[in-house]
Amino acid sequence: MGGLLARLRESEAGARWVRELAAVEVPEGGPVLPSAVELPQLLLDLTVPHAEVNGLLRLWDEVLGDAEWRWLLERCAAAVFTDPDVVGGGIRVPRLPEGLGPAGRWWAALVFVMALPQARERHRARGIPEEVSRRTFADLGRQVAIHRLRQGTGGVNSPSWLGLHLRGEIFQLGRLQFQRSRLRAPWLPVAAGEASLALHLPDFLGPLSPAACEASLAQARAFFPRHFPEEPCAVAHCESWLLDPQLGDYLPTGSNLLAFQNRFRLQPRPDRPNDEDPVRYVFNVADTDPADLPRRTSLERAVGDHLRAGHHWYGGQGWFPLHTL
Repeated sequence: MGGLLARLRESEAGARWVRELAAVEVPEGGPVLPSAVELPQLLLDLTVPHAEVNGLLRLWDEVLGDAEWRWLLERCAAAVFTDPDVVGGGIRVPRLPEGLGPAGRWWAALVFVMALPQARERHRARGIPEEVSRRTFADLGRQVAIHRLRQGTGGVNSPSWLGLHLRGEIFQLGRLQFQRSRLRAPWLPVAAGEASLALHLPDFLGPLSPAACEASLAQARAFFPRHFPEEPCAVAHCESWLLDPQLGDYLPTGSNLLAFQNRFRLQPRPDRPNDEDPVRYVFNVADTDPADLPRRTSLERAVGDHLRAGHHWYGGQGWFPLHTL
């Protein structure tokens, strides 16, 4: 496993990342690591699929036993918490270059495990209920499952995404995830630097029913004023292919997705098409001929038939007042 840092420095972005990590201070005595007995249960608590656990345990030992990998791991875990009180701070956990094998694919999971004690302490300091913490951190297992589904190998789907959970910037509240945001966008009715909540729709949680969404929003309306009183949020917003108004041409009037869209004050569609997201999220594939896409559900038929007709998807943007719906 040697030669890691030299390999990373081959690209300008990798060399810059290594320089940034070199300046990060690791806590004295190093991070608190789970024991060999604790780690399997910890992975299961994080909803890592059972079939992935043994391989990840072996990899954990290999990485900790390699000086360069351990150097990188300890600093990457600490770097997540740079600028801890700034929304959007921290040094991102990047996707490592191809060719680094299982350690590269699983890198974000290893960082997550090492950084988790500090993340939990940040939750406790805010009075976050243990149940909310558990469900929020369990997103690691979801990202592992998505990677296996899309790539056919073990790994983590979106490494940088998981830094938000560790920093206390995103929370699972029922069906939806809510991200503390400082989004600056001309279509969003908040001043620069004002707090808002970004909505995300995690997979593997059943239908996006109006009742489930309303229950999540009710939780969010109580949760954020209680635990982040210094960040009053008047607006919730979302940027997603699910807000593309063209879905209304295909889905039945009473569909859950259209009910979700109807919560928002939708903005004019973006100029550039985005066919990749609907295909990736609906079919868990990429770069596939639309003629080969299945038609098993109303959403599959909508996405595929639209592309087969020679049209494009464009995504969508929208917002709504958080406290008036």
